[in-house]
Amino acid sequence: MNNQLVVGVDIGGTKTHLVAAHGSHLLAERILQTADWRSTDLAANATALADMVAILCAGQAPAALAIGAHGCDTDLHCRQMQDAVSDKIVCPVLVVNDCELLVPAAGFSNGIGVVSGTGSIAVARSADGRMLAAGGWGWLLGDEGSAPTLVRDAARAVRSALDHGQHNDPLIPMLLAALGLEDPIKLGRRLHEMGDGVAWGRHAPVVFEAAEAGSAVASAVIDRAGDALASLVSILIERGADATHVVAGGGVIAQQPRLMQAFRTAMATRNPSSHTLLLQAAPVQGALALARRLTTTDPIH
Repeated sequence: MNNQLVVGVDIGGTKTHLVAAHGSHLLAERILQTADWRSTDLAANATALADMVAILCAGQAPAALAIGAHGCDTDLHCRQMQDAVSDKIVCPVLVVNDCELLVPAAGFSNGIGVVSGTGSIAVARSADGRMLAAGGWGWLLGDEGSAPTLVRDAARAVRSALDHGQHNDPLIPMLLAALGLEDPIKLGRRLHEMGDGVAWGRHAPVVFEAAEAGSAVASAVIDRAGDALASLVSILIERGADATHVVAGGGVIAQQPRLMQAFRTAMATRNPSSHTLLLQAAPVQGALALARRLTTTDPIH
């Protein structure tokens, strides 16, 4: 076991999770809102991270720092942030997309990570270390299988059901009630007024509640979401990704067993040889695993 002091950081779209450890011994941990410190200024973000790491480690210099960062969606993005942080802290630094933390957090060296939360993305590494990503385009262009698009697709399905004269499905009154509506004609207007994918996403639980209440429409929406996530994996397989292990995580899929089951079912059809599982550990544990690799000169890229 490597007993050097290492730090792992998971920078999500909502929260940032930092952990310092000596070997398997947790030294310190901190969770804060990402919006409280992260801005569009890369240098300022690097300074803030270095300060947080210094506080976390009580002034000790870590042997390595690994960061999984939401929004670092290409190798260039990762290198830019990695260089900025390296200028502020004296230790080896690795920056990857936050989705890349899932595979090492599950205890694997290679595989595909799939996130379903406020957004959706699948990420892996090619044999020569290049980042491979599918999805992650945001709720206006994609993010199928994420919280906002589940609500969007549920609203579309409700509209279609009503157009076909189907008024008795439980999703219809449940979604309208969740959005504070009585008149279904105002459904599109209400979503437009909300204006923000994050605001839409807060209502995703009602889709699963409706499925539990027997809604065939909601069940179909969830099944399509699971297949959409599996399609991201298929895209990466076509590009040469190692799909032996496919690890899912994120706020929606971790909290909604129906979506995970839909994803498993779709994966069993699309690529039955994959070992598809839901991450049980905190993703930041993947950052710690990557930081330990840095101390043994075995980085991810």
